[in-house]
Amino acid sequence: MDKQVVSSDKDNLIKCIQNYVTIDDNLKLINEKTKLLKEKKGKLSKAICSYVEENNINKNIKISDGILKISERKDYTPLSYGYIEDCLAEIIHDENKVAYIIDYLKENREIKTSLEIKRTKK
Repeated sequence: MDKQVVSSDKDNLIKCIQNYVTIDDNLKLINEKTKLLKEKKGKLSKAICSYVEENNINKNIKISDGILKISERKDYTPLSYGYIEDCLAEIIHDENKVAYIIDYLKENREIKTSLEIKRTKK
């Protein structure tokens, strides 16, 4: 094999790795800033909603570029095996059948595999 081609491939890999690390560093900074902004936004949201609720204010607040609408939102907990098992136990009184169904679900769910890069810092 031509040494120049192998060297070029290696140089390309090194550049790819350097770019990957640079992007990873930038994303980490952006994610940290995003997390802080989301925390601040959440605190402000709670304060605004509390004030609106306590003072019985209109739940549509006009702002310079639109409207802030304050409304209730339902958040459902994720479906877990424990939850499914509890629900099945309420309608199927045979513990063995419930266990069989849970085992079946666990063994037959779709699994996707892929390669990924995980970076650890010293």
